[in-house]
Amino acid sequence: MDTIDFDYDLPEESIAQEPLEPRDSARLLVLDRGNRQIEHTIFRNLERILSTNDLLILNETKVIPARLYATKIPTGGRVELLLLQKHDNQTWETLVGGKGLVVGKQVQIESGPSAEIVADLGGARRLVKFDTPVEEKLSIAGHVPLPPYIKTSIDDPERYQTVYAQHPGSAAAPTAGLHFTPELLDTLGNKGIEFVKITLHIGLDTFAPVLEEDPKNHKIHTEWCQVTPEAVEKINSCRRLGGRIIAVGTTSVRAIESAARVASPGATVGVFEGATDLFILPGYEFKAVDAMITNFHLPRSTLLMLVSAFAGREFILNIYEEAIQMNYRFYSFGDAMLIYSQR
Repeated sequence: MDTIDFDYDLPEESIAQEPLEPRDSARLLVLDRGNRQIEHTIFRNLERILSTNDLLILNETKVIPARLYATKIPTGGRVELLLLQKHDNQTWETLVGGKGLVVGKQVQIESGPSAEIVADLGGARRLVKFDTPVEEKLSIAGHVPLPPYIKTSIDDPERYQTVYAQHPGSAAAPTAGLHFTPELLDTLGNKGIEFVKITLHIGLDTFAPVLEEDPKNHKIHTEWCQVTPEAVEKINSCRRLGGRIIAVGTTSVRAIESAARVASPGATVGVFEGATDLFILPGYEFKAVDAMITNFHLPRSTLLMLVSAFAGREFILNIYEEAIQMNYRFYSFGDAMLIYSQR
């Protein structure tokens, strides 16, 4: 397949610019990949579709206020830094905006520490060393980095966090999880549906389109993730008992399928902690995930390729076209899909 095979036309008005209230009022397109049947409902009706002994995988990552505004020393020219990945307490891989940010250039963060460009990583990426740990200043100096296709600001930054976010480290939210409310989680739990918490810190490369003609030549971004022994025990037990493993978001899919690569014989997943470079394309054989909840993704993105691998490229693109015609809201603040198979 070529990258162009994952392209589609999306009207600009289909891109959601703000989250719905309440969270679980988003629309939900339910897709049975076995019999190719679809249903249109509301996200809060999820408990009517899931079954006792199903297992939901939730990514507990928390978006950090990773956008920093700064001035160049000594000229005062304004620049912008976007924290992507932490190397140590004072050194971060960043995406920079502004001219002249060469190795050795120093900048002063507004309401924060000073920093120096210590390496050019190509393009707009730089390795930056702060004079003090910058994480301690993010609550004052940092700003939430909304995706580039969202042109409006949000009054409450918590609306770009899941209600179960715990571990700071992401430059973007695991958006499929934004639809859950505490009340819906309680409803699902009372039905006997189990939850497993994992962590995968999301980088901004998740929004980058694949530029190579052959997607297999794309250099997939790595992301740090953790699947704990407790999570592994629950997932393996679910599979043994015949329950479905349902990943909430493509980030959870990537984490669990990465853990599947290190599973012991006879197990579904194994303990995993570290950077994953797993790139899921059509033809991939899923080892752990039985179903997924996901939003509608950008054309030519690795996320659309992952969903196509799970349900079929032509089928997914046809579903996307139907969703556009039915005025579904796309991307981070948009509506959701549940892709599953009947037992």
